[in-house]
Amino acid sequence: MVHKHKYDANGKQLCCTLEEKINSKTDKQSGCCTVDYKSEHSDDDGHDHSGGDQTTFQMFLPAIISFILLLVAIGFDNYFPQAWFTGWVRIIWYVVAYVPVGFPVLKEALESIRKGEVFSEFLLMSIATIGAFAIREYPEGVAVMLFYAVGEVFQTLAVQRAKTNIKLLLDQRPDEATVMNGENATVKKAAEISIGEIIQLKPGEKLALDGKLLSDTASFNTAALTGESKPDTKQKGETVLAGMINMNTVVLVEVTIAYTDSKLSKILQMVQEATAKKAPTELFIRKFAKIYTPVVVFLAIGICLIPMLFVENYNFNDWLYRALIFLVISCPCALVISIPLGYFGGIGAASKNGILFKGSNFLDLMASIQVVVMDKTGTLTKGVFKVQKVVAVDIAEADLVKYTAALETKSTHPVGTAIIEYAKGTEKDATVTDVEEIAGLGLKGKVDGKEILAGNVKLMKKFNISYDVEIDTTPFTIIVIAINQKYAGYFLIADEIKEDAKEAIQSLHKINVKTVMLSGDKQAVVDAVAKELNIDQAYGDLLPENKVEKVETLKLQNLKIAFVGDGVNDAPVVALADAGIAMGGLGSDATIETADIVIQNDQPHKIFTAINIGKQTKKIVWQNITMAFVVKGIVLVLGAGGLATMWEAVFADVGVALLAILNAVRIQRMKF
Repeated sequence: MVHKHKYDANGKQLCCTLEEKINSKTDKQSGCCTVDYKSEHSDDDGHDHSGGDQTTFQMFLPAIISFILLLVAIGFDNYFPQAWFTGWVRIIWYVVAYVPVGFPVLKEALESIRKGEVFSEFLLMSIATIGAFAIREYPEGVAVMLFYAVGEVFQTLAVQRAKTNIKLLLDQRPDEATVMNGENATVKKAAEISIGEIIQLKPGEKLALDGKLLSDTASFNTAALTGESKPDTKQKGETVLAGMINMNTVVLVEVTIAYTDSKLSKILQMVQEATAKKAPTELFIRKFAKIYTPVVVFLAIGICLIPMLFVENYNFNDWLYRALIFLVISCPCALVISIPLGYFGGIGAASKNGILFKGSNFLDLMASIQVVVMDKTGTLTKGVFKVQKVVAVDIAEADLVKYTAALETKSTHPVGTAIIEYAKGTEKDATVTDVEEIAGLGLKGKVDGKEILAGNVKLMKKFNISYDVEIDTTPFTIIVIAINQKYAGYFLIADEIKEDAKEAIQSLHKINVKTVMLSGDKQAVVDAVAKELNIDQAYGDLLPENKVEKVETLKLQNLKIAFVGDGVNDAPVVALADAGIAMGGLGSDATIETADIVIQNDQPHKIFTAINIGKQTKKIVWQNITMAFVVKGIVLVLGAGGLATMWEAVFADVGVALLAILNAVRIQRMKF
């Protein structure tokens, strides 16, 4: 068995700390570090296969045994004196009570020393409890280690819960899928299924790989991917993603992306890596603990020995007891566990809401955002052109729609697609001939023998056809129609604003976050959308480099800026902003790669949710830091002055750690 340490980018060792040990337990690993085993790997080669596969009862069992033995011993000492419970019998009893909870910590302390980590939390607890035995304070020695062990179990359970919240989102891919080969169905491992193979998906089953729907229609539950409980109906040819659950009939899906390259795989990798990117607060606490722990050990030695130079009636046992209290109080467990747990909880809470943070550093960053800069199309609007209004002049509206849609079937322009969609098939029985596309103006052709012109106002002017002059003042896209050289009406076409866009802007304003919209669309359209949504500033007619200039101008004002866009076309702005947020991350591989934060559905309101989660996480982390330092500081002074006992020290250490953990897990229960 070869031990392999883990290191960060700067070469700093990351493994075998208390945090790593607890994280490893929750990941059901068999030790605190990555281990390579020889090829002759067998079940009896010396390592524990069960590792972290323990029930909650099994985790608490050593503490339960120790607690019962301690209670009995305290009873014999104080309430039910026994003649035989003296001398070596009493000492051995307390040692037996100590071993279930003390031995693992002593072992960890020795292993840490062997690996060069001398001043660890384990060493502090070991010195304090062995010292308590040395001065015959047996009950307190057992109690300190007992409460420490209980605290560690609670820490493990709390981290486990935070990780479970994330894994509930991520562990959505089934390991197997049913592959169709003609009429034959074969169950294969998902990782072995090739691109182009056909998967059969029964009602209630999860899709294992990304693919293209071959069946005419199907409804999928996408809650695990997007946080949305509303079913998503897909049509033949549309993309379906790993993790989606088929809700009704049996459907067929053609695999288009390999198992390891699926959107869900990329997201899973992203969130797993998120915990490696630490927030500044978390990094500070880690560095602080590395300096703080050895300082505390030397101070404890000083508390024990220096008074003999100044105190007239110096009693070694008395001052050693004070030093031991000082050691117990100073153990930094409350900080080194509760703070990463707070950020863990924040990432988990965000994941449950369909928001993926690429690191806890971005939770901190979002808490301080002052300006949210947004792209228009695809962020605040749906990015899909729709017919908003039809005006028919001297012709039935149904006929106007039919003739125009029939002509537009010969065009690939998205505006034409919107009109065809609006016609709902009424154009199919019309005969279309002599179609001519006039560049930059529109279309000309014959539909059922009638000459149809469909295009912008410039097309009407080209053919000297008079039209309603108020058309010239509208900010939206207008398709004007003429039939047999006579004005027949128009279609008003606009990109539809998302349902929750207005609520999103209102929520941002409530927390004093300024909103700015940047768009390549014409200024009149941008102004209309900004007015409807009450956006603070809006700029149109922008090229990508113009967007960069606008963001640079904002940055000169020393403002913390988040940019929200598609993460692909706006890559330069995403890179420039303090936080890059991608909307609809499941739709774009590049989005997942480039953005700092991915909002998995297209809801603008999630921008506010992301900021809110960042603020709540930061608040909880600083509550824990403040509580730990204040309580420990008070009891440290009392302990050094001989006014606090080992029991107060236990509260200052384990009690504060448990309170901090309970506070940290609150974020997982919050509704955002």
